[in-house]
Amino acid sequence: MGEEDYYLELCERPVQFEKANPVNCVFFDEANKQVFAVRSGGATGVVVKGPDDRNPISFRMDDKGEVKCIKFSLENKILAVQRTSKTVDFCNFIPDNSQLEYTQECKTKNANILGFCWTSSTEIVFITDQGIEFYQVLPEKRSLKLLKSHNINVNWYMYCPESAVILLSTTVLENVLQPFYFKAGTMSKLPKFEIELPAAPKSTKLSLSERDIAMATIYGQLYVLFLRHHSRTSNSTGAEVVLYHLPREGACKKMHILKLNRTGKFALNVVDNLVVVHHQDTETSVIFDIKLRGEFDGTVTFHHPVLPARSIQPYQIPMAGPAAVTSQSPVPCKLYSSSWIVFQPDIIISASQGYLWNLQVKLQPIVNLLPDKGRLMDFLLQRKECKMVILSVCSQMLSESDRATLPVIATVFDKLNHEYKKYLDAEQSYMMAVEAGQSRSNLPLKRPTRTQAVVDQSDMYTHVLSAFAENKEMPHKFVIAVLMEYIRSLNQFQITVQHYLHELVIKTLVQHNRFYMLHQFLQYHVLSDSKPLVCITRFLFLL
Repeated sequence: MGEEDYYLELCERPVQFEKANPVNCVFFDEANKQVFAVRSGGATGVVVKGPDDRNPISFRMDDKGEVKCIKFSLENKILAVQRTSKTVDFCNFIPDNSQLEYTQECKTKNANILGFCWTSSTEIVFITDQGIEFYQVLPEKRSLKLLKSHNINVNWYMYCPESAVILLSTTVLENVLQPFYFKAGTMSKLPKFEIELPAAPKSTKLSLSERDIAMATIYGQLYVLFLRHHSRTSNSTGAEVVLYHLPREGACKKMHILKLNRTGKFALNVVDNLVVVHHQDTETSVIFDIKLRGEFDGTVTFHHPVLPARSIQPYQIPMAGPAAVTSQSPVPCKLYSSSWIVFQPDIIISASQGYLWNLQVKLQPIVNLLPDKGRLMDFLLQRKECKMVILSVCSQMLSESDRATLPVIATVFDKLNHEYKKYLDAEQSYMMAVEAGQSRSNLPLKRPTRTQAVVDQSDMYTHVLSAFAENKEMPHKFVIAVLMEYIRSLNQFQITVQHYLHELVIKTLVQHNRFYMLHQFLQYHVLSDSKPLVCITRFLFLL
């Protein structure tokens, strides 16, 4: 397959770190997205690298035993290291503060620390097998202050740094999940919820595995993703991913089910609001978009993959070393390796190869893999870097080789102008609020963001319609019909048509001697009266 067949790729410039080996242990911090390479317990060096770090952080620590967990606070101000099941050690990385280590023991008697999470530059949560402890770190005093704690039996935990929510697994089956939300020194207990386990024979005792749970923000909402492996007694043809919506207020609710139609080993990522499911056995991945229409049964919406399964685009690992050696051919990377570890939202780590990649979606190949132009436009309009791809789709559907029908073209124009109108309305509401003086209120007004999904008249004229109208090979009746269809769509959404679009229509009509049609358009105000329009019309008739 060529590059145009792959819609997923690993980033060009990965974070490279020392491979895991008996001397070098590798840790990943999901909050700062940093990789820690700890040699000999830190005695011979610790190197910290992140996706945006131009200069890695390097330091040494005393070897006080095996490192179980190591993370910087947000902004890299304080280092926390867990070496035992009872305590966490701290070291300040703040100028003019003592760098002597200080230690905090968990408060609950006989409890074992499962791990910890930084929720800010000076706030940290200990998760133990008997509950949760929320501390404020006082670096100048080299001590910690307990802010709040909660006792609960814990099997395992998961943290989503983007939403500052920690999920605790409780009960014998491990499938009752208790979320906690952290913000500015406060810890809020959210309603607990139960994950429905698949059916199984009575002789089999199923429990919820941490490996089958992920948390991610999709379209601005926090979801808990459960990879449900169906047993052989189930009537289902394969595994599925169940999405539970976890709001800040109210109960968690099962909302979406992603049908995988296969079994085996899976891993999950979320990229550009798409759920990516990797399948190790076939070395392929599929993507799901919960914004696209699915099958609603009254309770949940069922979704199928947007596109056929494809492998991640082959990746070449550049050879490291002196200039003479780098002339060697790059080494192909083993995709879907058993040594790969996936983290949310879009991170893939190969500890054995010493690489951290961000997974990326390639939009251009999707254009040819999704023939339904309406569904394609629904998909593209939700992506971050969509504008130029959308404009290329518009040009393609107006080309001689791939010319679409007028109803399809109308559907595409309407979808584009629906987004365009939403932005114009939001911008108008913002300007009116500013003029009315609401900006003086306690809540600051936020100007609407112009995303790449906003394709305006200037974009369409410059990149699509102007060249299309000048194409001498294109039947002029089709050209006029398309231009009028775009104007019809703008009018339908009550968007003022810019004069250069009227000029393009008039110019096309005059060039092909369609004077009677021009007269009708003007008489019946299909082309609205305006001073620029009168000037344009007179000028063209004089030519």
